[in-house]
Amino acid sequence: MSAVVQEWLNLALRWAHVIAAIMWIGDSFLFMWLDSTLERPAAGRPGTATGEIWLTHSGGFYEVIKHRTLTTMPERLWWFMWQSYSTWITGILLLIVVYGLGARAMLLEADSGLSHAAGFAAVIGFLVAGFVVYEILCRIPGLRGALFGLAGLAGIAATAYVASRLFTARAAFLVTGAVLGTIMTANVARVIIPGQRRMVAATREGRPVDPAPGVKAKQRSTHNHYLTLPVLFTMLSNHFPRFYAHPRAWLVLTLMVVAGAGVKLIMNLRTRTPAFAFAGTIASLAAVAWMTAPPAPPPQVRALAAHAPVALSDARAIVELRCVTCHSVRPSHPAFSAPPNGVVLERPEQMTAYADRIVERVVETRTMPLGNLTGMTDAERATLGAWAWQQHHH
Repeated sequence: MSAVVQEWLNLALRWAHVIAAIMWIGDSFLFMWLDSTLERPAAGRPGTATGEIWLTHSGGFYEVIKHRTLTTMPERLWWFMWQSYSTWITGILLLIVVYGLGARAMLLEADSGLSHAAGFAAVIGFLVAGFVVYEILCRIPGLRGALFGLAGLAGIAATAYVASRLFTARAAFLVTGAVLGTIMTANVARVIIPGQRRMVAATREGRPVDPAPGVKAKQRSTHNHYLTLPVLFTMLSNHFPRFYAHPRAWLVLTLMVVAGAGVKLIMNLRTRTPAFAFAGTIASLAAVAWMTAPPAPPPQVRALAAHAPVALSDARAIVELRCVTCHSVRPSHPAFSAPPNGVVLERPEQMTAYADRIVERVVETRTMPLGNLTGMTDAERATLGAWAWQQHHH
């Protein structure tokens, strides 16, 4: 596939994925807010009414009444499922375009023992395994509430840890997010919607409606709700190498999952939020801030200050050999039709302009070259990093 076609597919699918995700997450936020805000139904409401609320928006007023079950079928019943399905479908297509059809270096490090096909098969294996493990946890008697949350968090940490050992740093976060997104959509497709369909079918046939499917659907919907902010973090994480390229990136991601779920709990409960939720959320964010912004540069960066002066010609030779295949006006690498992030390193003044970023990406986080596609050696990293350090500090 040509780089131009791949870039257009990437743009179209990413755009559609974000739009669908906004709609799905918006629905989740709205309905969870409704459930936490509903008031007792007024006297005279039907026996199935469990709560009601008045809303105002865009110049109008809305009366919302929640029923546990239906006694008669309304003329029209709105369903909320395609937002979830379209988010997952566009996300899977994005995985295929970026990691299946894209360059091997997007998914695997140069020294990985896996072929490109085996690496992408491992991604699919992660999605399946994550869903299976989650379903097993949901079926364990007595594993509910906080215990289920701890078990699920351990599963996410294990997923992030293994993914960080198999895939490139950036891909590991996105694969973990795809696992969570797959679980969320599976909840909709396999539990929430089928349960609601059984309740509707009973109403249509005039049979007593069993509320149990609705209770189970609400449980899975709540799981989905608290995963929304963590999944959003994984979607955005590839722009921030200090997070995904941290030596303990799996722990960074686990702490951000705790923080994301904590923020959502605070949003839901507001003034009724227990102290431990505030404490846990703040502690998680503080731990990530400390891990990703240490008070002193890491040893490999401190060593640059003691490095002998590096001539521009030496730095240029490394950049031309290892970097400009991608970071040029017209990249020679087939995976790119334009320089990644608009960074061009063809001239000395361009190299100088990006000196601080060279230190960060080549030496500190080691996230460039992508997947070490061009085979940059440790000695070359030290030399190029020292040159960039000298430009930035003199």
